[in-house]
Amino acid sequence: MATTFKTLGAGDVTTTRTLLHESIPVTGSIVSGTYGGDAVALGSEGHIKTYSHGMFQSVYDYPYLSSSANHIFDITAGIADSSALSSSTTSQTSKKINIYNQMAQVLMGYDETGSVRLFDEDGDIIAGGTKLKECYFVNFARILTKDEIKKGTFEMELGTADAFAHGDANFAERIKITDFSGSDGYFVNSPAGEYGVLFATASAGANILAANQYYKVGLLFYQAGVAVISGSVFSDSGDGGIINTSKGTVTFSPTNASDTGFNTITASTNDVMADNLRNRLYNLQFNNTTELNSTIYFCRANNTEFNYSSNPTYLSSSGGPSEIVVKDGMADNDPHSYITSVGLYSPDNELLAVAKVSEPLKKNPSNELTLRVRLDY
Repeated sequence: MATTFKTLGAGDVTTTRTLLHESIPVTGSIVSGTYGGDAVALGSEGHIKTYSHGMFQSVYDYPYLSSSANHIFDITAGIADSSALSSSTTSQTSKKINIYNQMAQVLMGYDETGSVRLFDEDGDIIAGGTKLKECYFVNFARILTKDEIKKGTFEMELGTADAFAHGDANFAERIKITDFSGSDGYFVNSPAGEYGVLFATASAGANILAANQYYKVGLLFYQAGVAVISGSVFSDSGDGGIINTSKGTVTFSPTNASDTGFNTITASTNDVMADNLRNRLYNLQFNNTTELNSTIYFCRANNTEFNYSSNPTYLSSSGGPSEIVVKDGMADNDPHSYITSVGLYSPDNELLAVAKVSEPLKKNPSNELTLRVRLDY
């Protein structure tokens, strides 16, 4: 128990902020191949969890009934009430509209009239512009994103071959979706934090897109860990999408050739919509960010301080007068102590934290010590 305390001054305390990054690769085989394949129907894989409410689908990195499984993200789809598809949707219509509204409320907030803001294609809400009314939502688990997704590192590759396939044939033609301008072109007008615009460009195959350019196809919310992907990524330009008309709109159904593009949502459940996206996911990767805040205390022991110990064994207890043991019976020898730990106390002398040194440090009147103690949180 400490009996001598030294107050830390303003110059003895400082704070730092460190950003740690980790690369997160999620291959398409984890999402739809490893536990699936032609022998297993989409949605029946062991690592895919569906729910009776039918609102979203959860993806795990291992069969979800295993104790080793980690939840990595959820997939769902939604449409705005003002979408052209809302009037023709016959399956889970209210749920799909509610999903869109819920995500928009949380991620975009409300306008000055109290109405929910729609997802904006370029993030410039004040200027108006094109709205994203038919969207996929990919909600990443905290185990992947940690404190946030690092800006400018997000990549998602999707297979866009128009014919349906359950496997590699989907990926002969691909587009890549990135937030390449995220590091310096992000927006802060969201109640959920910062977000960037997602852009699509061709990554495999010839003449994939309607034009040789970057298309704005979604938004990425860095702190919330949510990717909003426009349904236009699976439709050709004739259907309002970004795919070259010579390639055609993507076919999602193995039995119905007219079941194409995001328009599939009109007659499909959200579980089927999630299966469609997973079956086309070739690769996904980003860097996450862990924010490490630290307080550093410089604990200084001047030459006249902490040269004695309150340990009872510091004084001899043999019959005569008490003597300092470390003086070895020589009264002229300097006292000294060995510092093994540093205690940080509250203003009313309650112990809050203890730091240990790697080896005892000898302290006597001929030296001074400064111990750097760091608290991370």
